[in-house]
Amino acid sequence: MPGALPLRWSLWGRPSMKALVTVGMFVITLWNLRFFLNPSKGSGEDSKRREPLVILVWEWPSKPVPNISRDVCHELYSITGCQLTTERQLLHQANVVVFPHSSLQPGRDKLPKERLPGQNWVWVSLESPTNTRALAAWNQTFNWVMTYRQDSDIFIPYGKLVPNQSATMNIPAKTNLVSWVISNYHRTQKRAEIYKNLSRYLHVNIYGKANNKPLCKDCLLPTVSKSKFYLAFENSIHRDYITEKLWRNSLLAGTVPVVLGPPRANYEQFVPADSFIHVNDFDSLEELATFLKTMNSSRYRQFFAWQKRFSVKLYTDWRERICAICTAYPHLPHGHLYPDLKSWFNS
Repeated sequence: MPGALPLRWSLWGRPSMKALVTVGMFVITLWNLRFFLNPSKGSGEDSKRREPLVILVWEWPSKPVPNISRDVCHELYSITGCQLTTERQLLHQANVVVFPHSSLQPGRDKLPKERLPGQNWVWVSLESPTNTRALAAWNQTFNWVMTYRQDSDIFIPYGKLVPNQSATMNIPAKTNLVSWVISNYHRTQKRAEIYKNLSRYLHVNIYGKANNKPLCKDCLLPTVSKSKFYLAFENSIHRDYITEKLWRNSLLAGTVPVVLGPPRANYEQFVPADSFIHVNDFDSLEELATFLKTMNSSRYRQFFAWQKRFSVKLYTDWRERICAICTAYPHLPHGHLYPDLKSWFNS
């Protein structure tokens, strides 16, 4: 009909449902075609997220330095979008630069001369404040800290308990009462004082360089496992400073740790209350010695109840620790600087 409208109109002067659907499909097609013809004009943020996070480790914390040229975070720990490197020429591409405290000892002149806008620097240490020197020089330098402390930006414990549904206990055969592995013995340390007084009431089998009885890497656990108790004495006492002496030498070895370190409540944030004995549980070391010597087998087995629910996971590979930065990265505060690193670490 001459003069007819291009769309079919209903009685009320509105387009029919069929016409509306046709127009809608046409608009959607044009919209999708826009992205097909201009793929480079997508969201800049989406494109940026697809790029790997580059983490430059200024100096690897341990020797020998492992091969990290591959996508190790994905291959070993299923962490995607994370590129590790020790190549300092990639500084201007790095999103994060990691500085182990040991690499800072020569002085500030060893640091990069400049920091890229938006680049974050991480201070890393697994040592206690007692054994960490020259922190005052690093005020207003680091964005994040990575330590054994639970309040660190990136928390890297020496170990942890992970759920295990085996519901079994494995207690190695015992041939002696107490053992202790010690490499650096200093009479001024609290642990030296405690050992000296405790040894008046019971015999302690001592291994390690300090007693000229070093244990090979594969000998430590089998040797320690023969003891009913292990002296998991830390070299210094600080919040959250709970090292391999608890995780590897005691719990993983299958012996009961007698701990000297932060208060019992702090240990209980990491392990069940009935999995260890704290030196501070007793009014005297004579009382502690009596408790260890007179414990019956039923009471002793109760210390291993945790094995029915958990297994020990050790953190020994620095690749795993560094890769953890990528997992934490989206949730970390950006633009923040620690004004007084020494005060924070000693708090």
